[in-house]
Amino acid sequence: MDWKIFGTAFITLFLAELGDKTQLAIITLTAKTDSKIAVFLGASAALVIVSLLAVLVGGALTQVVPAEWLQRIVAVAFIVIGVLMLFGKL
Repeated sequence: MDWKIFGTAFITLFLAELGDKTQLAIITLTAKTDSKIAVFLGASAALVIVSLLAVLVGGALTQVVPAEWLQRIVAVAFIVIGVLMLFGKL
């Protein structure tokens, strides 16, 4: 296993998810129930599956689109989403 890639993926996802609307939704859901383990397991399973889909789609896309271009496309998409959020369109 490439521990450098593991660490990069962990830190990237951890920082991206910290304080986002998904985490806030989970906090709210946890506050409304006594079944905290069920919330944790459900949220964990969802994050694992979403991450699996990202890995599978990313792997498939790099077979068709060069990784450098894929990185550029994603960067532009993030900028567009940020601008749309800034102007209240998202």
